[in-house]
Amino acid sequence: MEKLTAKASIQIQKPIREVFEAIVDPNKMNHYFIKSSTGRLESGKTIEWTFPEFPDNFPVTGKTIHPDTYISFDWSGGTANQLVEIHLSSFVDDSTVVKITEHEMNNDQEGILIMMRQTEGWANFLACMKAYLEYNINLRKGAFDFMFS
Repeated sequence: MEKLTAKASIQIQKPIREVFEAIVDPNKMNHYFIKSSTGRLESGKTIEWTFPEFPDNFPVTGKTIHPDTYISFDWSGGTANQLVEIHLSSFVDDSTVVKITEHEMNNDQEGILIMMRQTEGWANFLACMKAYLEYNINLRKGAFDFMFS
């Protein structure tokens, strides 16, 4: 059976180094995505992310990380073959193209729903990162309050 992947991409008007650091450095990521982290995202290291909207901690294990070009991690909680890959590439005017792929979901009704939620989530992540890096705005602030009222 063919597997499904979630994908999202965006161009950010910032240099590749700055975009890379915004993903691996929790002191930057907590301005647009997470509430806190137990550490920097690194190869072979498991950290925990907390989100402002959820009470749980989420374990994240850094897999392969190449400075300024590639980040991969597992945050599946042990689900086999579930990997997030982030490819960074320089583009015109010192901007950066970010492409995210999350592998892999089963090609069934549940897998399709997971793939749709993850695609939506990664598109939100990218929009929030762009707003933070380019305009110093936190789009997540108050964005999900409706889910808990």
